[in-house]
Amino acid sequence: MSLTSSDFRKAMGCFATGVTVISVDQGGEVHGMTANAFTSVSLDPMLVLVCVDYRARTHAHLHARKRFGVNVLRSDQQAISEYYARSSEAHQHAEDAGAHFDRTAQGTPVLRGALAYLECRLQRAEKAGDHTIFIAEVEEVVVREGEPLLYFRGQYRGMEKVKS
Repeated sequence: MSLTSSDFRKAMGCFATGVTVISVDQGGEVHGMTANAFTSVSLDPMLVLVCVDYRARTHAHLHARKRFGVNVLRSDQQAISEYYARSSEAHQHAEDAGAHFDRTAQGTPVLRGALAYLECRLQRAEKAGDHTIFIAEVEEVVVREGEPLLYFRGQYRGMEKVKS
């Protein structure tokens, strides 16, 4: 049996993930992208990683700014995830999808109402196939009550769909 990218994608779809929006300030504008290739790396120091396709518009912004936010989406924020999953050059109508941002003291965009928020400072970037693995130190976190937005087998899910 020869392995295809379709087989690989299908197998990876069996791994349920949370959904995040990576947010970065570039020239006073909020840029972002939906990402589910996100995980913790270390507790000491507190490190996380996010994998970004090198063709994604946010890729260059992460390299340039070296500071970004990871917004863990709540179960009712699917429209925001879908909006930031699109490949448009600019996100000037994010409010239409329900995305509103505040800023940290360093100017990093924070998605209002996200289940959790991590402010990150880039430590290093490693090329890996068609993606770059961005490893960052977590400098600040905010955690709120609620249920997560999940992604499983190509569909958004909530905890109620996982429990049944």
